[in-house]
Amino acid sequence: MKYEGQEYYEIEVAGIRRRLPIVKINDSLWIAAFVLWGDVELTNACARAIAARLEPMEFDTVVSIEAKGVPLVHMVATYLSDPIAGRYRPYIVLRKSVKGYMKRPLTVTVKSITTAAVQSLVLDGREADRLRGSRVVIVDDVVSTGGSLRATEDLVQQVGARVVARAAVLHEEGGYKDPGLISLGTLPIFTK
Repeated sequence: MKYEGQEYYEIEVAGIRRRLPIVKINDSLWIAAFVLWGDVELTNACARAIAARLEPMEFDTVVSIEAKGVPLVHMVATYLSDPIAGRYRPYIVLRKSVKGYMKRPLTVTVKSITTAAVQSLVLDGREADRLRGSRVVIVDDVVSTGGSLRATEDLVQQVGARVVARAAVLHEEGGYKDPGLISLGTLPIFTK
């Protein structure tokens, strides 16, 4: 989509309407900033919609990336749980740096469209042990180029887990190509 000085982009996702600020990434690229932080209504609606799509699938654990994926993955796992039966769907959050509490951390690097520097994704060795041999669903807020998604998949596969599905609230047009990606909608990319 052509950038012509627009300040906002209106979107409806999971039945909720929001006005997203358009932010400059570089001299020829702008994106509509989709941020779940602090938006309980939107986070819950998106998590419920993603959980409904994942419900029929056979998997053991949900995996996401800090930071913006945290409220989403928590609510997705909550909606996929059955507290009455005492069954709770576990989730794991990949961190972006090694933390002091981690044992035998595993690390991969990733370049994101919204961050200038190369980042790390880190999995605590104890969580790696829990993932080994399991079936995993990866959940994220927005998929752009797919770099973070692929890095997450690489990391969980390194420990012997199998990715059975990938889901995101939104994917950016012209970016990551995977017809199997579960997505609730598309965000445009704005160029000169």
